[in-house]
Amino acid sequence: MPTITGFDYRRVPVAEDVSLNVAVGGSGSPIVLLHGFPQTHLMWRHVAADLTADHTVIVPDLRGYGDSDKPSGGYAKRVMAADTVALARALGHERFALAGHDRGALVAFRAGLDHPAAITHLACLDVLPTLDMWDVMRGTTAAVGFHLYLMAQPPGLPERLIAGAPDAFFGHFLDLWANDPSAIPPDVRVAYLDACRNAIPSIVADYRASAGIDADHDQADRDAGNRLRMPVTVLQQDWGAALGYDAVALWRAWASDLKHETVTCGHFMAEEAPADIVKSLRALLSR
Repeated sequence: MPTITGFDYRRVPVAEDVSLNVAVGGSGSPIVLLHGFPQTHLMWRHVAADLTADHTVIVPDLRGYGDSDKPSGGYAKRVMAADTVALARALGHERFALAGHDRGALVAFRAGLDHPAAITHLACLDVLPTLDMWDVMRGTTAAVGFHLYLMAQPPGLPERLIAGAPDAFFGHFLDLWANDPSAIPPDVRVAYLDACRNAIPSIVADYRASAGIDADHDQADRDAGNRLRMPVTVLQQDWGAALGYDAVALWRAWASDLKHETVTCGHFMAEEAPADIVKSLRALLSR
């Protein structure tokens, strides 16, 4: 199994029944990096190595993914955000910067709303907040998100269908979403597929939560007027143009101190354009 060179690995308990696999490297002000689907913490390997020059970099596998524990429940982003705060505290950090990609960005978003005193800076890569995501997915353009609807179904059928051809299912997204397939070398691709194959129920549970409790939590915050209080950077492909919405306006409704950037690389931007991601993160941390 590949690792991030120069990082120390450990298991850290974050809840009564959950420990996370985490890589830690560098020194200085802390930043936590959360991975997306269908990946593990390895997606941050280039960015994490660069940031160790002046930061303590904490890179976990989310609960249900990679080598972290996979409980039968607890996949609301509120719970996963609490995992993240508990992880940082266990490592000695009451306040920290937080960056997430894809699923990890949804966890980061929820952490920013639920734990504003803990999160100093927030970066979200290539997502919309859950409530907004469901609002913009409509008509034939929603076909691009077929997996969202599949994994939103009640327990049983999605897990069985995916388990019938897991490498084809998860590999589909690695192939479709990368503008530069060489950015995910064969050994890393194998690691991603192996990790996903061994985590089908928990991955589906993570997605299922976004069609239920996560949307409910977002709606409650919208109704209460809750917003992100820290500096926020959002990096996205130009999905707004493709699907017909104003991404900046959607994000600005959640964050007043917002820098929104459209990227030209593919979805796996931390692997396809790591220097650009590091530059954006360093700019965020200087705000």
